[in-house]
Amino acid sequence: MDKSNAHTSSYSGNLWVWAVLLIFTAITVTITEFDFAALTVAIALTIATIKAILVAVYFMHLKFDNKILAVFLVLVLMIFLSFIILTFVDYIHRL
Repeated sequence: MDKSNAHTSSYSGNLWVWAVLLIFTAITVTITEFDFAALTVAIALTIATIKAILVAVYFMHLKFDNKILAVFLVLVLMIFLSFIILTFVDYIHRL
């Protein structure tokens, strides 16, 4: 392994990301006490998306890896999202 390309993540950086994830988890739990009607699911999914991005970038080391991996991840997520959208469109038109 080439040492010049090696990366290390600091413990303090990991602790900060962990603390942010805990804060978002607390927000998610707290938000269940309020009624946001139709926005409840959207808010929960937005918080979950932010947490997933943080995990992918820092703990899965996408921040340090080749950028093509991030492009592939975005491509896969777009394909997945298109299948979800197409499924909901199909479901709505069947009603």
